[in-house]
Amino acid sequence: MASTKVTCQPLIRGVGGSRPSQAREALTVGSRLLLWLDTTLRMLSWCVNVVVLSDDPAFLASFAESSLRGRLLVWATRLLVVTRLPLHELRRLLASSWTFSMMNTIFINLEEGSGGLRQKIYTHFPYGRDGAQLVEVASWTSARGLSVRGGRQLFPEKFENFHGAKVGVTALPFRPYWIEEETKAPDGALLKTYSGSDGLLLTTIAEALNFSFVVLPVAGWGEVTSFVTERKSMMAAIYHILLPQRKERYDFTFTYEQIKTDFCMATPSLGTNWQSLYYPLSHGVWASVLAMLVVISCVLYVVTRVFSRDDGQRLGSWGVTEVVLGSLLGQSIVQRTGNGSRYRVLVATWLIFAFIVGTAYRGNLTAALTLPAYPPRPETIEQLVKAVESVTMPSYGTEFRDFFLQSGSFEFKTLGSQMVIVPSAMDGLRQALIKKQSHMDGRRYLDQMIAEHFTDARGEAQLYVGRQSVLPGLAGWPIPHDAPYKPQLDRLMMRIIEVAGLYEKWSEDMLRQARQEGRQKQKMKKQMQADKQEDDVEADSSDGAKALNIVHMQGPLMLLLLGLLLGVLAFVLELAVGGKTRPAVS
Repeated sequence: MASTKVTCQPLIRGVGGSRPSQAREALTVGSRLLLWLDTTLRMLSWCVNVVVLSDDPAFLASFAESSLRGRLLVWATRLLVVTRLPLHELRRLLASSWTFSMMNTIFINLEEGSGGLRQKIYTHFPYGRDGAQLVEVASWTSARGLSVRGGRQLFPEKFENFHGAKVGVTALPFRPYWIEEETKAPDGALLKTYSGSDGLLLTTIAEALNFSFVVLPVAGWGEVTSFVTERKSMMAAIYHILLPQRKERYDFTFTYEQIKTDFCMATPSLGTNWQSLYYPLSHGVWASVLAMLVVISCVLYVVTRVFSRDDGQRLGSWGVTEVVLGSLLGQSIVQRTGNGSRYRVLVATWLIFAFIVGTAYRGNLTAALTLPAYPPRPETIEQLVKAVESVTMPSYGTEFRDFFLQSGSFEFKTLGSQMVIVPSAMDGLRQALIKKQSHMDGRRYLDQMIAEHFTDARGEAQLYVGRQSVLPGLAGWPIPHDAPYKPQLDRLMMRIIEVAGLYEKWSEDMLRQARQEGRQKQKMKKQMQADKQEDDVEADSSDGAKALNIVHMQGPLMLLLLGLLLGVLAFVLELAVGGKTRPAVS
């Protein structure tokens, strides 16, 4: 292991006789030296031993702040501070500094005793048995040498056991990852419980490390991570995708899930369905049937008119039309015409053809009415940017927008320019139903929200998720830069997720529960509406049978209406013509 020793002489003593101007100048020089040391040592090695000698609290506080800002120390770095501060000053300094209290730091304090000069070695436990405390781990005297207290180490592990301490975390409700629910205790007090896949993951880690967590109140997603950056929060216990601009502000735990950032849009609804009678057959089949109608009509006319000698067996134009169209539509044929073999063979052939075509048409018509073809919908990013006017995301979407705008892809740049930030995800999802726009978020979150709020009792969703993911990426929990408890979090998360498989189990349970609850809500809503209107609700029964509605039957109804109008028109014309030609009665 590489070992680097840095000795910093007292630049500011803070004792009588020092002039303020000299003190300020020394502090400036010391800060510049520390910044240089921070960046230099950071690049030299990950594992170094840093030794600092100073009696002045101001210099030590400046060193702690500069090393934290310059990211000099990680947990593998051992920091040794040699000082002669009074014990109460040492306690105050350790309690107020992240570097000295949380990092792998020990203090050698030179103290005068009855037996001469004595050196006591202290370290600070932020989560000790009795809370945050300064603990003496060893001592040294000229007579006895170094004496380590029983069960202690010079550089002890501080985060294997939190001893029941309360730590602050940040999160916001985000199904199915983080779900907050209020329950009433036996004494009547309201208690908040946390579930969801990330909530259960944090609860399991807290049990393993023996701590309890308090969710700090935040105003929005910006404060969720800003509290982590300012080290007010131990972690943001909800997934965040690893984006380059995010890693500049905080670190991440073990990347425990691959998040697919997808887009959702309103499921295309059935438009005008008056062409439903035409859909069962293709254009080529319709053209072939029409051609055969013409051919068989001409042939039948010739057979009955030219080759028949008996006038009673001859068919006129209307008779031929009645035979051909009537048999095609399944009507009976009046046996008014001949007994010739030509006629019988021709009609039999046409009847076979009409039976096959009619059966195929009726079968496809039933399928087309009950399972209609929906309009095409955008499924890829290229189709999305062409189809919508805007794409919505909540407040954390600003980082995605900046990332898209910096991309070299035309589709991503277009997507970034179309992105609009909305107050919440529910606002974006509701707007996607009524406007020509889309909403973008994590795949599991979209599936959860659609299952809970945008699915009817039959399981049909009003929103759909596109086939192509916009931005697949790894995700973890945000934690402060160089957090010393990261190894413990990573080890436990890896065991829970990869070894036990609990995280996937929690995720599947959350989604299954959301779908069941969403269907139950929709069924109750349908039942209430049916009770008020006293309608038949067989279409919404549990068997999933689907009734044909006015949209499906639009084509037949329009055809019937057209036939009625033509019949009325013919009746009116008959009355008019008959009134003119009727003879006068004397």
